[in-house]
Amino acid sequence: MDSNERIGRIEPMDRYNSELVQNAHPDDWDNPQPRGRYNLVVLGAGTAGLVSAAIAASLGGHVALVERHLMGGDCLNVGCVPSKAMIRSSRAAFDLQNASNFGIKGPSDCSVDFVAVMERMRRLRSGISPNDSVNRFAGLGVDVFLGDARFTGPDAVEVGGQRLRFKKAIIATGARAASPPIDGLAEAGYLTNETVFSLTQLPRELVVIGGGPIGCELAQAFHRLGSAVTIIHHGPQFLSKEDPDAATILAQTFAREGIEILLNAEVERASVENGVKTIHVNQSGRSLALTADQILVGVGRAPNVEGLNLEAAGVAYGRSGVQVDDALQTSNSNIYAAGDICSAFKFTHAADFGARIAVQNALFPFLPRKKFSGLVIPWCTYTDPEIAHVGAYARQLDEQGIRYDTIKVELSDVDRAVLDGDEEGFLKVHVNVRDGHVLGATLVARHAGEMISELTLAMTQKIKLGSVGNVIHPYPTQAEVIRKAADQYNRKRLTPGRKKMLEWMLKVMR
Repeated sequence: MDSNERIGRIEPMDRYNSELVQNAHPDDWDNPQPRGRYNLVVLGAGTAGLVSAAIAASLGGHVALVERHLMGGDCLNVGCVPSKAMIRSSRAAFDLQNASNFGIKGPSDCSVDFVAVMERMRRLRSGISPNDSVNRFAGLGVDVFLGDARFTGPDAVEVGGQRLRFKKAIIATGARAASPPIDGLAEAGYLTNETVFSLTQLPRELVVIGGGPIGCELAQAFHRLGSAVTIIHHGPQFLSKEDPDAATILAQTFAREGIEILLNAEVERASVENGVKTIHVNQSGRSLALTADQILVGVGRAPNVEGLNLEAAGVAYGRSGVQVDDALQTSNSNIYAAGDICSAFKFTHAADFGARIAVQNALFPFLPRKKFSGLVIPWCTYTDPEIAHVGAYARQLDEQGIRYDTIKVELSDVDRAVLDGDEEGFLKVHVNVRDGHVLGATLVARHAGEMISELTLAMTQKIKLGSVGNVIHPYPTQAEVIRKAADQYNRKRLTPGRKKMLEWMLKVMR
């Protein structure tokens, strides 16, 4: 049985994907013999599982890590790493095609070599894979088991016929792309984030179902690489939970770049004839039939609970995954969970910090319990411009009855953004009226993900927005938008009464 048959298709099986598999699920790996009762058994070697195992082993724990597919999980293999490599290539193509905006005459034969784009992605992914490899974690002292794991009781799992007993366990089996119940879609064939990075030929026509982060990121990337793209979303705005002003900028950007947008639209069915896929759509009562040679689906995630035999372990679960409390403890007091299997925050960095909480609470119950709700988690959608957010949205603050001020600074007021040609965007910060602390922020900018951490730090360390204005930012930088927001907030605090008092003092001092 070859690697593709054992772990699913990894195409094309060129040198780079061969290296990836050799690191993430080597053919010649022999599972070790279980060595007594483990301090910690971790199920799943995505971000949450890897972090859990590495921390526990570094503290001297006797640790087993089980993975049925590829070490590194979605992030390395079919998520953050390959998507950002593609996005970087698509940005390069976009910048070259629009070089005349900067007084640069590009070559007349500028074109995208999609084969080279995807080969670059596979090469870079393969180069990163040793960080998450079987050999690296074995070298850390972790017993790595490759195969399907299932609980056989409240304190044991079975892998490949071997029984692993544990004092504590962490379930970190993640989630997968959800399959929408659309008539005829399975027969027509479709891509998800788990298969799209195996493409070696650029789709001429691509229909993207779902206007969430995955759909939006890949719709723009494929369009910039040369595909004719239509994106279908059931709601009135992309990124349904995001700030409406941010979503509006994204929709305007998509329309300007030539992506066809169908909001308030539902896919009724799909069909295929002579190799041509047709997607039948109802948009506010209007029937449309869209043809495509590829369909990409990004409509959410489904937790990987199947086959774990959670009932035998006494672990409760539901449609959203394994049920945990704020300490990430399951209904079995000796079993915890972390990452996409149990969290609404399906981000690599959230899985990382959730794992840290789970490990401490599992292995050191005599220490104060860490709470997942205590984390301040930022996130970013890597479109162009990027949309980054941290904390609460205005609607959430309204629902909670919290009094707040909103400070908004347009990027067109930031010199560096104007000089870079990146002036379409803004920073919006919500500040507690009572004490001046940052309650939430949304940043729309080409490099928003690189800048949002300053506001995350302010929230984490309870630094008031007014104090951020005392931080000197290099000029000119786009991050100056944060200092400008702080300055604007401080000016708003200068009430008429305070202003009159200052004016009186200046007169007295003449």
